[in-house]
Amino acid sequence: MLSTIRQQLIAALADGQFHSGAHLAEQLGVSRAAIHNHIEALSALGLDLYRVKGKGYRLAQPLSLLSADHIGVAERPAPLHLLWQVDSTNAFLLARAKQCRNGEACLAEMQTGGRGRRGRTWVSPIASHLYLSYFWRLEQGLAAAGGLSLAVGVMLCEALESLGVSGLTLKWPNDIYLNGRKLAGILVEVSGQQGEACELVIGCGVNVTMPESMAALIDQPWADLAGEGIAPSRSELARRVLEHLDAGMQDFELEGLAPFVARWLARDQFADTPVKLLLGNQEVTGVARGIDPQGHLLLALPDGTVKRFAGGELSLRPRD
Repeated sequence: MLSTIRQQLIAALADGQFHSGAHLAEQLGVSRAAIHNHIEALSALGLDLYRVKGKGYRLAQPLSLLSADHIGVAERPAPLHLLWQVDSTNAFLLARAKQCRNGEACLAEMQTGGRGRRGRTWVSPIASHLYLSYFWRLEQGLAAAGGLSLAVGVMLCEALESLGVSGLTLKWPNDIYLNGRKLAGILVEVSGQQGEACELVIGCGVNVTMPESMAALIDQPWADLAGEGIAPSRSELARRVLEHLDAGMQDFELEGLAPFVARWLARDQFADTPVKLLLGNQEVTGVARGIDPQGHLLLALPDGTVKRFAGGELSLRPRD
């Protein structure tokens, strides 16, 4: 886990330069043996660290640690929780949802229990990717939240495009692809009763620089920004994503999915493509025909009919 000493050690090594064990021990006020033990522990948590005799320790790549100043925490109208470590940023906001304000957000350097859709694990190595969750209370209630993950996908794409990222597409209902491989995912969690305001926690995970030690844990083709030659700081990425969420959620509250439908269709990963849709143990094949105004997937079936599918436990994949 990230004790204060380990946080300080990460900060000292973040520049990607060599640092001797003796210097680190003196800087942090611990023994050289303790430095060695902490280095081993950080390696186990996913940091790619090297030791060279006579030079000391260094990271394989410099780290882009989150900066409150660069993100603009002080200028935000709603609180932003900047954490070194958390089980999941979504869980953090869900636990305090009754006290949250619209636009309240949580960012972390690492997650120990990062979650994706359908209970999957979201690989969350230290200071490598963007782990961000965002709160919004929707006064119109649960019925007005339909299609939100699609709208957030558009917001996230436009935030990335503002940083010069191209080749982005959207996979229904909540994934972002870069040149055909998964770059980012969205997990929207909703609580509330029918007829009352509902509380939304929007989780966004974006791959920035994937450590080699973590890549083997991912069971599908993936992309990261660094691998495409794009290297915004994680703080700048967080700032842009928050700006687009702030503006986009106001639009969504006023108009629902409508302002986002055409923008989603323009980035549809599987437009007019043969696909298979997994519904539990069943499989439906057809040709993807985009989405309807409510955000349902449209699938042209072999018999010539077009059927709508809602979200939930569905999984969309290219047909073999």
